[in-house]
Order: sequence, then C-alpha cells, then structure tokens
Amino acid sequence: MFDYHIHSLVSTDGHDAPLTMAKAAAVAGLQEICFTDHLDYVPDMWYMDFDTGVYRAVYHELQVPGLRIRRGMEFGLTPDNQEQFWKDLKRYPFDFVIGSVHIVAGEDIYFPPYWQGKTVAQAYTRYFEEILACVQAHQGFDVLGHMTYISKARANPTNAPVRLDDVTDLADEIFKVLVQKGIGLELNTSGLGRSGDFLPPPAFLRRFRQLGGEIVTIGSDAHTAERVGEHIPEGLEILKEIFGYVCTFADRKPIFHKL
Repeated sequence: MFDYHIHSLVSTDGHDAPLTMAKAAAVAGLQEICFTDHLDYVPDMWYMDFDTGVYRAVYHELQVPGLRIRRGMEFGLTPDNQEQFWKDLKRYPFDFVIGSVHIVAGEDIYFPPYWQGKTVAQAYTRYFEEILACVQAHQGFDVLGHMTYISKARANPTNAPVRLDDVTDLADEIFKVLVQKGIGLELNTSGLGRSGDFLPPPAFLRRFRQLGGEIVTIGSDAHTAERVGEHIPEGLEILKEIFGYVCTFADRKPIFHKL
C-alpha cells in the first residue's frame, strides 16, 4: 500500500514530526510514502512555505525499517505563478510534485468569502475554470491533486461530492490538457469524511482514463499521524477496477504497480 500525500510539521499546517508519521505508516502496513509539504502563495495576503534547510535536515536521512520514504512537495497553482514554481523546484531533488488549486482570484475556496454572492453552481464553475487555467499555464508537476477539493471546503453548504455531470465540459478540458502534457491525477481519500466521496469521485477517474489518462496516484492528505494511510485500501480497490494499477514516483519518474 502507498500514501503519496502527507504533510508533517514541516508544513505550516502539519501537526506531527516526520518520524512519527513515518512510524505510523509502517504500523498501518504501508510499503511506501511520500511527504508532500505545502508551498502555497497568495500575493499580499498570506503564504504557506517551508524552510528548505529544515526540509533537507529532517527528510534526507529519515528511515523506518520496512518503509520506503520519498520526498515531494505540494505546490499551490495559480495561473500566473509559473516563475515561482520553477524556483521552488530547485529547492531539493524532489521525487514527486503535486500541483493543486486552493485559491481562486486571490480567495481561498475553503472559507466563506469565496462563496459570498455565488450559487453553489457558480462557485463550482469558477473553481473548475481556475483549474483549467492553471493546468494550461503550468507544466513540470506530476499529478493534479484533489481535483474536487472544493467539495470538502468548510464553507461549502452542500456537504456532498461534486458530480461529474455538473462540470463535465470543464472536467473534459482539464483531462485533455493533463493527458497532452503527460500529467497524472491523484485519488485523494480525504474527502470521504467531509463530503462522502473521494477527491475526485470515481466517475472523474473513469473519464480521465477514457480520455487517455495513464498516471494515477493515491494519497490520504494526512496532516496528523493518526490519519496516515486513511481509506487507502478502499481507494486502491477503486483504482484496481478503473486502471488495474497505481503509480509511485522516484526522481520525478512514475513507477506502475499492478493491483
């Protein structure tokens, strides 16, 4: 089993030390994990950053018997932060890079200000338009993270998954760009407790596959040790049905594991 989306206290929003989380992964029966600490910037507002020296110091020699540990990052994509992205790629020889969208036009979609003056449909449409703009503008990341992250936003009034039928045209355009650029899709398990489904739900993964998508990873998005590996077995069953495999990464290259 694999968990390729984990945040330790190296991330500004993480809660447990890397060693604590790695030991929890081993206890949970995981074979391999990747730490993917946040780099997310909102000009003139706030940012989520990590100290490169701390990152190197805590991860470079981190070992737990029986567990393979990879080192990655999660970068917050915006349509105009490509220059910052390429600078951050040089911080460390990362194994794996997630590109995620948390911000739309300077507003964090997790909180109420983004939702004010919008219907749910309008909020979703604007979010997926931003994802499309980001994947069109960027290259160099490995997978698109938690594509339907908006469904677990604290301010989302629905407490329900995003339905593919509601955003099919935009989702198709996003998938086509990902396929053309050789970028994969993440199955993020953290939505199950918030919105009742994976991020994105299986229908999105099937459509990605139909349109030629090949690379797929899985991650819990754990910010605490107790959540490392959460719902990974269920997620792997979904990937087994749709793809027949799951990917891990080493030196930014995908490795395909038959399920």
